[in-house]
Amino acid sequence: MKITGWRSLRTIHRWQRPIGDVNGTVTSGITEVPVLILETDEGVSGIGVGGHADIQRIFPAIEGEDPCAVTALYDRMQAWVFKSGHAGSVFGAIGVVDMALWDLKAKIAEQPLWKMLGARDPFVTGYASGLDYPLDDQALVALHQRYAERGFSAFKLKGGLDTEDDLRRLQKIKEVYQRNSKSPAVMIDVNESMNAKQAVRYVKELERHLDLTWIEEPVRRWDAEGHALIRSAVNCAVATGENLTGLEQFMPLFQKQALDVAQTGMCWGISHFLRVANLAHAHGVPISPVGYNANPVAHAAAAIPNHFSCEVQDLGFPEGLVVDQQIVNGGILLGNAPGLGIRIDESKIAELASEGWNSPQGPHVRSPRAGLSLTTCANK
Repeated sequence: MKITGWRSLRTIHRWQRPIGDVNGTVTSGITEVPVLILETDEGVSGIGVGGHADIQRIFPAIEGEDPCAVTALYDRMQAWVFKSGHAGSVFGAIGVVDMALWDLKAKIAEQPLWKMLGARDPFVTGYASGLDYPLDDQALVALHQRYAERGFSAFKLKGGLDTEDDLRRLQKIKEVYQRNSKSPAVMIDVNESMNAKQAVRYVKELERHLDLTWIEEPVRRWDAEGHALIRSAVNCAVATGENLTGLEQFMPLFQKQALDVAQTGMCWGISHFLRVANLAHAHGVPISPVGYNANPVAHAAAAIPNHFSCEVQDLGFPEGLVVDQQIVNGGILLGNAPGLGIRIDESKIAELASEGWNSPQGPHVRSPRAGLSLTTCANK
């Protein structure tokens, strides 16, 4: 079997609510979901979900190759763009192709990917997360009540601009999950919006009132010294890594003992997750994949020894994607469909209007208000 071509589709995910964080929001609650279909000469196709605008740069590295050589092809794609750099959107394209290759390999083996990777159990423990920064208290409670009904006892909120507001929201949602646990796991994600001293003051204030499980991305992703300072000064865990691309970007964090939980973005693919998981395991650190449409990396999370918890960002899936998994019992129950368990209804996608991002600010545009002022932190 040989790789012969690729096609790109674009669907949307309807969140049924505004979404975002301190760096920006999507008020429409509709986001664009790119889908890659990797084709072979024997009619079997692999599916990858996520941005792959740079696919044309890396496709020559895999064209005509055997899709079962996934690990070698992952390295070959990175080597193909070695001179011009493999990070950013190029790394994203590599990750989505990697997803499609693993999907193909498991389909050829006629197994779900979780089983082919050696997992014993298709259930993956998760935590509830809703990209929920724009929601008022009523909508926030309603959202997390739906998660609690699915058995979750761990949750994460977005925050980072107002300590008192964040504390109120955390305490209110903690009560929602106490139906499932006397002590739900409580996490806060501030999306790189602070400097180290701000983050320490912020966390210490939260910890005066509740048992915080972790603070996520307190400072910029490359700031190993800042993460280490925060880790040494607070009681909760420090989680970070979702925006790092490649082992070389993780190494300073491990060398500085700067993180308690390693994270990877699902959009970066299966191989990236497995390699970071191995690196983290060698350092005695658990790993937690950050959520994405259709939860593709959950298959790999089921097969590693140091998985902590998988972020679940929504209870539904994008339009036109039929996904063989269930969100139940506080996690993800993967199905037995071959590969990633994703089937595409192309007729449904073709019917969609071209909607996509609906905010000029977008979810990843850094707000000039991001980060608490030193004065604000000192007084709260």
